Amino acid sequence: MRVIILTWEYPPRVVGKLADYVKELAVQLAKNNVETHVVTYHDYMTGESEENGVKTHRVTNPVKTHISVLTWVLTLNQEVERAAANIYYGAGRSIDVIDVQDWHFIPAAVTLKKAFGIPFVYSIESLEDHRSHGANSPFNMAIKSIEWLGMYEASKILVKSEWMAGEAVRIYKVPEAKIRVVKIGSEGWLRTVLETYKSLKEGS
Repeated sequence: MRVIILTWEYPPRVVGKLADYVKELAVQLAKNNVETHVVTYHDYMTGESEENGVKTHRVTNPVKTHISVLTWVLTLNQEVERAAANIYYGAGRSIDVIDVQDWHFIPAAVTLKKAFGIPFVYSIESLEDHRSHGANSPFNMAIKSIEWLGMYEASKILVKSEWMAGEAVRIYKVPEAKIRVVKIGSEGWLRTVLETYKSLKEGS
């Protein structure tokens, strides 16, 4: 199996808990004979590297000045798409699944799905309704529209708790059958991830 993980943070760039979670996921996948590629952002440490069996591809944003995280994300997505497309062609056009972590690179995942037919999993770290409670400005609605796009286009959605599963259903009307709960560190968490990936590989 060959997997690409898209994440906006990954060590040594640590913004929150997501970076360490994705690193643990990637290392465990590699240990289980999954060819694992991580496409992520770094402001100056770009290029390809390999550690613990994980192939990391770091890109930077060609646009340096931004008015908000939204413009930063949308311009950065083009570089993420380019890096993932290079992996796809380098692998003989054989990528089984993309796992996009949080909302930032949903546009890239959707583009890759439409262009190459690669199914993707949307792994939710947080939702805009919780990060900006009660905020319904155009800025917030734009981020929520990206989250909705991810919920709609993803083949499966992974969440870290039953509560978040319920919130995805409540806010975005996601079918419960589309959601899997993965509690990292709990017994069988990696097996759940692998089963989810394999279900997409077999269905494609």
